[in-house]
Amino acid sequence: MRQSARLAILLVGLASAPWAGADTKGLPDTMVAAALDHGGGPEVLSIHHVPVPQPAAGQVLIAVHATGVAVWDADFRQHPPGGAHFPLILGEDGAGTVAAIGPGVRDFKPGDDVYGTGYGFYAEYATARAENVAHVPKGIGLAEAGVLAISGLSALQGIDDVLKLKPGETLIVHGAAGAVGTLAVQFAKLRGARVLATASRDEDLASLKRLGADAVVNGRTGDIAGAARSFAPHGVDAVLGLAGGDALERCLDAVRRDGRGRVAYLYGIEPLPRPRGTMRMILYSFVSGTDKLDHLNEAVEAARLQVPIAARYPLAAAAEAHKRLQGGHLFGKIALVVH
Repeated sequence: MRQSARLAILLVGLASAPWAGADTKGLPDTMVAAALDHGGGPEVLSIHHVPVPQPAAGQVLIAVHATGVAVWDADFRQHPPGGAHFPLILGEDGAGTVAAIGPGVRDFKPGDDVYGTGYGFYAEYATARAENVAHVPKGIGLAEAGVLAISGLSALQGIDDVLKLKPGETLIVHGAAGAVGTLAVQFAKLRGARVLATASRDEDLASLKRLGADAVVNGRTGDIAGAARSFAPHGVDAVLGLAGGDALERCLDAVRRDGRGRVAYLYGIEPLPRPRGTMRMILYSFVSGTDKLDHLNEAVEAARLQVPIAARYPLAAAAEAHKRLQGGHLFGKIALVVH
């Protein structure tokens, strides 16, 4: 199932869910949101005035400070699912301040700075399940937290849960300049690995070195095979694939062939890498939840994580942000700054 379709099904379900009572006194009845009335290009995103959502049992209402602009947002914008409720508000992760809590929520209170995953973050207010929300970790501002949740979970789970990277092992992060890759490089270094990072622009290679990469190579114009041989003469232990195509295949050629090499590639990359005999190749997607976000917070603080923001746009310029996303070549992730 495409990422956008999976999110769409959940969104449609949320849109029709009954709301439970919550203390929302003092909050406005309506809010500004960047939404769409039908699918299409970036221009279909426009400002709407819609009701402020009410938190149901187990939910928090967040006054959104910032939200990430992601490739699946663009896919969802172009191809809304049948049965979607319009105007449709995009945004699957973000950060802000708790404005109200629904019945049964114990770990958060109004005024807490939080971040997490949910739906409809391209707006002044958004609801999220309490188990998919965490307090903003130390050392991270609200704008950075706004683009952290999905990318951070994807990066850390690729390193820890899928590849199970150990100190001293060697890793290629392919597509390292993106939102997930910039964080994966730092988490891999936190785990004691040696990292070869690929990116398609030379200026990004220098930035990846500053984030801790031990070696870098231009995945579009450089000699990946030669760089990998110099980096790990007997083959790299693991590859984290965050972009598809011929360059990823060349990274896979560099993996050790003794049964201990493994490859993780993130759901949504195209084209998918071809199977390689007995090489362990694992397709994965992020998983949210209280324990997962707690684990992410621990790693963020331990790594003193830097969260690169490729560009910042106000909510009213959501269409411009999507045009920039369409242009590619981003270092980190675009943020929509709401408040």
